[in-house]
Amino acid sequence: MTANDSELLGQFAREQSQDAFTALVNRHLNLVYSAALRQVRSPQLAEEVSQTVFTQLACSAATLQPTTILPAWLYQVTRHTAIDLIRSEARRQAREQIAYQMSELHEPSAEWPRIEPLLDEAIASLEEPDRAALLLRFFENKSLREIGIALGSSEDAAQKRVGRAVDRLRDYFSRRQISVGAAALAALLTTHAVHAAPAGLAASVTTGAVLSAAAFSSPVTTTLIKSIAMTTLQKTAVAVVVTAALAVAVYENRQTVSLRAELEAVKQQQVQQAPLTAQVQQLQQERDRATNRAAALAGENASLKKSPPDVLKLRGEVGRLRQANSEIGSTNAISKLTSNPETKKLMRDQQKMGMAMIFKGFTQNAGLSADMSDKFNDLLADHIMDNVNNVTTALRDKPTPDQLTQIFAAQEATLQEKIQTLLGPDGLAKYQDYSKNLLGTLTADQFKSKLTGTDAEQQDKSQQLAKLLHESTQAALTTAGLPADFQTVPILNFRNIASETEADQSLKLLSDIYGRAMSSGASFLSPEEVTKFKEFTATAINNNRAALTMNRTMMAPISN
Repeated sequence: MTANDSELLGQFAREQSQDAFTALVNRHLNLVYSAALRQVRSPQLAEEVSQTVFTQLACSAATLQPTTILPAWLYQVTRHTAIDLIRSEARRQAREQIAYQMSELHEPSAEWPRIEPLLDEAIASLEEPDRAALLLRFFENKSLREIGIALGSSEDAAQKRVGRAVDRLRDYFSRRQISVGAAALAALLTTHAVHAAPAGLAASVTTGAVLSAAAFSSPVTTTLIKSIAMTTLQKTAVAVVVTAALAVAVYENRQTVSLRAELEAVKQQQVQQAPLTAQVQQLQQERDRATNRAAALAGENASLKKSPPDVLKLRGEVGRLRQANSEIGSTNAISKLTSNPETKKLMRDQQKMGMAMIFKGFTQNAGLSADMSDKFNDLLADHIMDNVNNVTTALRDKPTPDQLTQIFAAQEATLQEKIQTLLGPDGLAKYQDYSKNLLGTLTADQFKSKLTGTDAEQQDKSQQLAKLLHESTQAALTTAGLPADFQTVPILNFRNIASETEADQSLKLLSDIYGRAMSSGASFLSPEEVTKFKEFTATAINNNRAALTMNRTMMAPISN
C-alpha cells in the first residue's frame, strides 16, 4: 500500500529518510514547478523556486500537522516564494527579459494565455477548502473519492466543492472581462495547469532540500551519506559534499546504523554516480592513453638516435604528452564539475546557505540587518570557494607544513580584513569571538535535546555546557601550544582537508576538548547525561573524520 503524504512526512521527520522525501518530491514537484512557472515566467527561476519550496518542506516536516493537506500547503509556499523572488529579480534585471524567456514557452490555446497570468491570483482568492479541492483535482489528478478522504468529507461533497471552486474561478475571470464556461475552464485546467518539471530536477531538489534540513537541524546524518551516494551528481553534487560537511560541523548522527556501514553503502551505490564516474573514467583513460603514447614515443626515440631532426621532434612530442598527462592527473572531481559556470555558481550558493546557518547566532547577536547579514554570508561563501581552490592546489603540490600554514593564514587574514571593512572593528571582534567559541556553541546546542528536565533546566544545562566547552577548548589549545583563535571545528579548518596529518592532530585535539569537558561536566550533568555525552562526542569525532576524508577525496588529484 502506498504511503500517504502524512506518513511520508512523518517518516522523514523521524528518520531523515531520503526515500520518503524523494517520494514526496516526485509526487508533488509538477504542481510546485507549474505554479512557480506561471508566476516567475522563467523555467530557470521556476526551478529555483521549486528548490526553495521543498527545502522549506524539509525544514518544516517535523512541525506540520497530520491534518495538513500537503498540495495546498506547497501551493501557498510556492506562491509566496515566487512573489519574493519576483521582487528580488525586479531589482536585478529588467522585466522584459523575463517576458522574453516566457515568450519561448508554448501557448496552447486562445483562452489560456489570458487566463494563465491571473490563475494563481484567482486560486489564492478561494477559501482554503475550495482551493485544496481544486488543487487536488486538477493539479494532482486525484479522484473525487481521494479528495473526499483528504478533506474529511464524502465523494459527493468533494464533487460539489470542486464544482463550486471552478464556478468561483470562472466568476473571478468574468469580472476581468474573460468569459469562459465552467466546463471549458475545467478542461483548460486539466490540460494546461501542470507542466512537467525538467528531467533531473527532482533529484536536485531532493538532495538540496534534505541537505538543508540536515544542516539546519541535525548532524552529519545518514541523510548526508545517502545524499552523497544517491545524487546524480549533476547540479548539486559538489555542493552536497562540501557544504554538507561544513554546515553540519560537529553534529552527531541520530541514526543507529554505524558510519562504516553507511560508507560501505556509498561504495555499493557508486553505480548511481554515473555522471561523475564517467568523467573520472574519461580522465583516467585520457591519462592512460597519454602515458602509453609517451612510452611508445620514448621507444621510438631510442630507435631513431641516428636521425637528430626526428629525435628532436620526437622529444618535443614526448614532453608535450607528459605535460598533458600531468595536467590530467592534477584534475579532481570538483574542478572537473565546476568547470561549468552554472554548477560553480550553485556550489557557491550552497556554501552561502550552509554558512548562514552556522553563523546565524552571530548575525543575530551582532544585530545585523538582513542586508548586512546577506553581505556577510557572501564573504563567508567566497572565503570557502577560495579555500577549496587552496585545498586542491595543496593536495596537488604537497607544500610543507609551514607553507600550508601560510596559505590558509593569508586567506583567513583576507577574510577578516573584508569583515572589518563591512562591519567595522567592533563587528570583527564579535566575529572573532564567535568563531573562537564555535565548537562549544554548536555542541551545546545540538546536545540540548538530550538533556533532561524542564525547558528552563535544559536551557541552563546547555549554557553551562557551552561555557565548560569554551574553557576546555582554551585549556586544550594552551596544552597543545596552539593560538587561542585556532579553529577547533575540524571540518571548518581547511588545513585538515589539505593534510591528513593536520586532520589527525585536529581530531586528537577535539577528543581532548571533549574529554576535559566530560570530566568536569559531571558536576551538573546526571550519570545518564554524561553517558549520552560520551556517545555524542564519539559520533561527532567519527563524523568529522568521515567528512574530512570525503572532502579530501573529492578535491584530490585523480592521479592520486
